[in-house]
Amino acid sequence: MKDLNIQPGRIADIDAVVDELCRPESYEAVYHSPLHGAAMPSRERLAEVMQRLRAALFPGFFGASVVRLESMRYHLAANLDSVVHILSEQIRCGACFSCVDFAQNCDTCSSTAREMAISLVRKLPEIRELLSSDVQAAYEGDPAARTPGETIFCYPSLAAMINHRVAHALYEIGVPLIPRIISEMAHSSTGIDIHPGATIGRHFFIDHGTGVVIGETCIIGDNCQLYQGVTLGALSFPKEADGTLTKGIPRHPILEDNVTVYAGATVLGRVTIGRGSTIGGNVWVTHDVPPNSKVVQRS
Repeated sequence: MKDLNIQPGRIADIDAVVDELCRPESYEAVYHSPLHGAAMPSRERLAEVMQRLRAALFPGFFGASVVRLESMRYHLAANLDSVVHILSEQIRCGACFSCVDFAQNCDTCSSTAREMAISLVRKLPEIRELLSSDVQAAYEGDPAARTPGETIFCYPSLAAMINHRVAHALYEIGVPLIPRIISEMAHSSTGIDIHPGATIGRHFFIDHGTGVVIGETCIIGDNCQLYQGVTLGALSFPKEADGTLTKGIPRHPILEDNVTVYAGATVLGRVTIGRGSTIGGNVWVTHDVPPNSKVVQRS
């Protein structure tokens, strides 16, 4: 075997670094041990869940390249059975990671996780209907789209919304941690950052998409459209008496139906953008906007 020429001094250097990294003052701020020594949630397993869900929601576009109607029921049942198995496992890992005894009894934790996974599967017809409306919005909202199918294959908006519709359903069910991981998977691949808590209506489209941020407590109505670089964020962050940020309070915008927000616009705080309004590019909005208004930069 080839001599690796490892010098004693180098070993000593490594030992010194290991000693330093193992000091409690160093590792306590970053070390985490899940409840009961459970495995950490797996992005790879959750990616498989999303791959299987995409195939179930859009047969023929994802998964098997050829889907025959006579065998669809069989393959769909087998696929969703795998989704329930993998997702149940990941929900339980997420609960242990978060130290959340969401079953109030660790003996029933696995069955609670499975019921949550099954609850997600029950919502798939509704999720498909919402995503179908998003596909139509993308096709109608972009003259460059030649077919609705092109938007499913190619548009980052649809990739982000598939993950968001699933993550939001899990968030509403009360699943800890896993919805955020699924949302961040889409964020890393599309540049579209949608918190799973955001409520988004039918027929939604983000044109181009890169740099869009939609906060946790946003409420977006039907038939809304955003362009790249839009931020729907918080204006301020109230704090508790101990100085920590107050969690969960409504702090992001409400967009009523038929609102368009153009590229680079920033809407902050719990403000309402009225039905039928248009927010122009690169404007900064921190106040309510009446219905059917147009907010643009001063010339």
